[in-house]
Order: sequence, then structure tokens, then C-alpha cells
Amino acid sequence: QVQLVESGGGLVQAGGSLRLSCAASGSINVMGWYRQAPGKQRELVAGISNGGSTKYADSVKGRFTISRDNSKNTVYLQMNSLKPEDTAVYYCNSGRTIRQAMGVLPVRYDYWGQGTQVTVPS
Repeated sequence: QVQLVESGGGLVQAGGSLRLSCAASGSINVMGWYRQAPGKQRELVAGISNGGSTKYADSVKGRFTISRDNSKNTVYLQMNSLKPEDTAVYYCNSGRTIRQAMGVLPVRYDYWGQGTQVTVPS
């Protein structure tokens, strides 16, 4: 059973930066970050494959960077030039959701972290 724990969220002024971390209890494979704002659908923010290929939502391209450290079983999301519309709960995912988004072999399991809040006041 894989456990995912997000950290690094907080309240940041517009234009500021945050780095989110997702620590896994075991080896990481295809990983992704999703976010959900109140009244909005959950959406893909960024994903990264085992080989290092990345995928980003158009709204965050050029501002956010996803990376991985396999030795630490951790995935990161560096967020720069934050905007009020980035306010949401950010979730880490490993399993069928991100694997489908990245176009890799599907699996039956789907693991999610508890989420970390990011708030950017307007």
C-alpha cells in the first residue's frame, strides 16, 4: 500500500513562489499534481513519467515546474509567479488517473495524498 504525503502549501502574495513536495512510502513511478478549487472540477496541473517526460496545464506553463528525486521517493512542484486563480487544494497522484493523462500503461490502483492548501490573495 503506497502512501502519499503532500507538504509545502501556504498563503503567498501574488507574484510569489512556493515549492510543494509529495513524499511516497515506496518507490515512485509516474506521478502527477492535481488541484481543486471550491466549486471547480479537479484538474491536472503537471505530470512526470519514469523517463522524465513532463506535461503541464496551459494555465501554468512557464510558471510551474515538476521534478522528481527517485533516491528520496519524492516529487516536487515549483510554483513561481503565483496568481489568485492558483488558489486551490493541491493533490499528489500515482495510479490510473495520472497514467491515463500521461499516456502510459493503465493500472487498477489509484493513490492520492491528503492535499495541501495553496492560497494567493487577490
